[in-house]
Amino acid sequence: MSAFVAPQTLQQALAVLVCTFQRYAKQEGNRFTLSRRELRELLETELPSLGNVQVKEGAFEELMSILDTNGDEEVDFQEYIRFVAVACTLSHEFFLDFPAALPRGQ
Repeated sequence: MSAFVAPQTLQQALAVLVCTFQRYAKQEGNRFTLSRRELRELLETELPSLGNVQVKEGAFEELMSILDTNGDEEVDFQEYIRFVAVACTLSHEFFLDFPAALPRGQ
């Protein structure tokens, strides 16, 4: 028996990922990359469940250096989407034993 999934749920999720990147990237400088400030704001606003991980400068700098694979001091869409993939993998592993249903409020 499969769980009911609303039509276009994955399509909507993909649109949210792309639009979130674009909304923050266009705030300053290059509209195709996230500056340090844009990335920090994205993490603090969109992923508040990370707690103060993103607030601690050392942890944020470490994350920035991991994400910035080309060394240009910014995070482009490919680098951002790698982060999203890792976050999805960790969430999948964390919720593996929970029922397959959308979180409340969705």
